[in-house]
Amino acid sequence: MAGHSKFANIKHKKEKNDSQRGKIFTRLGREIAVAVKSEGADPAINARLRDAIAKAKSNNMPNDTIERSIKKASGDLSSSDYENIVYEGYGPNGVAIIVEALTDNRNRAAANVRSAFTKGSGNMGTTGCVSFMFEKKGLIMIEREDSIDEDKLMMLALDSGASDFEASDEGFEILTEPDDFSAVREAIEKLGIEMASAEITMIPSTYAELTDSDDIKKMKKLLTLLDEEDDVQNVYHNWSNEE
Repeated sequence: MAGHSKFANIKHKKEKNDSQRGKIFTRLGREIAVAVKSEGADPAINARLRDAIAKAKSNNMPNDTIERSIKKASGDLSSSDYENIVYEGYGPNGVAIIVEALTDNRNRAAANVRSAFTKGSGNMGTTGCVSFMFEKKGLIMIEREDSIDEDKLMMLALDSGASDFEASDEGFEILTEPDDFSAVREAIEKLGIEMASAEITMIPSTYAELTDSDDIKKMKKLLTLLDEEDDVQNVYHNWSNEE
């Protein structure tokens, strides 16, 4: 991903202020609630919940906050009656964007996402207009530390089902198929290795670079507007030089 460090981006996200972290924790709590509703409140038998908890922990969500989210969802299942909706569209210069919403009001979510695209100089598209440019993958990122044996970590990841292992000066990036993500993540967790990020995500097959300063400003505005929407859970794009 030219001109962009994924590890730097993770650090930037984790260093957000209290109000921004609060929004992130709300979204993570929503994912936990949906997982509890779908398969129960026991992470030992609910793989989706285990993955949601791992994602929450990698985003520095406190354990007591995670526990409260689980208890709240298991005690009031009606409060987690959310629907998953995916929107697709374009940013400046044809940058591909996928927006995942988790909402209890489909009409509100659609209107708000469309408004964010419009105000951010983008365009909502039809289902499938950009999703063919992305692959759903499990992505685990681990920062490099002296205590981590690279060869041992690579063999463990591949033996557990990882499809790719990439090492850099900053750390290690492990890709899996979605169905293999839990097994690989849990194997790494058992070694006691801290993960900077662990989630199912959308990986672009090609990237778009913005060189015009006005386009960059518009793209940043669009991403900010989408991030501010309460119904929006995740935003994926193929802009290569995000700052």
